[in-house]
Amino acid sequence: MEDGDLKKYWQRVTEGKPAEARTIEPASVVTAPWVRLKCQFGCTGYGRGYCCPPDTPTSEQMRKVLDSYERAILFHFVSEKGPSHERKHARMAFLEALVDLEGEMFKDGYYKALAILAGPCGLCNPCGKTQNEPCRFGPRARPSMEACGIDVYATARATGFEVHPLKEKGETMKVFGLILVD
Repeated sequence: MEDGDLKKYWQRVTEGKPAEARTIEPASVVTAPWVRLKCQFGCTGYGRGYCCPPDTPTSEQMRKVLDSYERAILFHFVSEKGPSHERKHARMAFLEALVDLEGEMFKDGYYKALAILAGPCGLCNPCGKTQNEPCRFGPRARPSMEACGIDVYATARATGFEVHPLKEKGETMKVFGLILVD
């Protein structure tokens, strides 16, 4: 897949960091209905945030969105072992950089650019939804790939990234993000 025009964008996010990116075809992104069930029956945040199910697209809706794009960038960030607050800060900074990059790409003419992140939204705590308030960070909030029914493991592996479930808290964590481009 041709990535010459996109490489300059992902280098802004990955350069100097334990991160890399690859241009992929959105058709290669794996979606499945069971993924959202893992959110519903495996996450204490289910239904407690605007960026979590059931407030996110289903896997079927996400498949239609993915099929309306020709290219995407899959980002991979390695969060090494260390104090949890440092890991969280590094992860959040990486995900924030993806949202910033989405905005840059939009301004450069990629008007369909859309970032889909990893894990629960961490912009505010607690989420305004729990207090029946609108999202305080609407322009910056993005759903996670998992919340939209994307099988991140299968997608990452198909793209050549090695990824496996963590066995213990504190292990080196691999964080993925996706920007749909055009």
